[in-house]
Amino acid sequence: MTRAALFDVDGTLVDTNYLHVTSWWEAFRQAGHTVAMPAIHRAVGLGSDDLIDHLLGPGRDRDQDAGISATHSALYATYFERLPPLEGAADLLRAVAGQGWTVVLATSASGPELQALRRALDADDVIAGTASSDDVDEGKPAPAPIRHAMEIAGATSEETVYVGDSVWDMEAATRASVAAVGLLSGGIPRADLESAGAVEVYRGPADLLARLDSSVIARTRT
Repeated sequence: MTRAALFDVDGTLVDTNYLHVTSWWEAFRQAGHTVAMPAIHRAVGLGSDDLIDHLLGPGRDRDQDAGISATHSALYATYFERLPPLEGAADLLRAVAGQGWTVVLATSASGPELQALRRALDADDVIAGTASSDDVDEGKPAPAPIRHAMEIAGATSEETVYVGDSVWDMEAATRASVAAVGLLSGGIPRADLESAGAVEVYRGPADLLARLDSSVIARTRT
């Protein structure tokens, strides 16, 4: 029996959500759009195309999309060498892997951004694979990223738990029939995560690690 522990990265394992908010805000501003930071924050976790569509709507000038995304990427890249892992993140991955779980990252990040996140996390020794936005046609909240991560691990939905910090994470896991664990480390309220399908919510990776033996991860293990 293969058990898969799938993890989002931004806001779940690495403390980057507000860096993304600032970078997107400036990218929109440079393109002539005023977008409130709270709205951007709630959209973090979507892939770039979906995030722009969510925030600017279908009536926008789509010719700007590539430029907005490129500006965000360039601004965010200035943080690559100082991305801060969340407390307990690497220890959590190692503890889960040590209990026989296959650890796979399921994230909207890709390319150099994903490489920077993995360097910051410094837990490649226990990460079996990564399902990025480059690997699927639809990003979260579609279930495709979760299903692809399960394929990498070779696990069924009943053998899988997904840990994330956004409503998009919770919705994607729920739509893939996977138990969703929410973390507050990304700044999204507990009630929002629970409404989106979280079966449990923890303050962050260190809190989940401290209570790992009583979590849904332990119950799925048995």
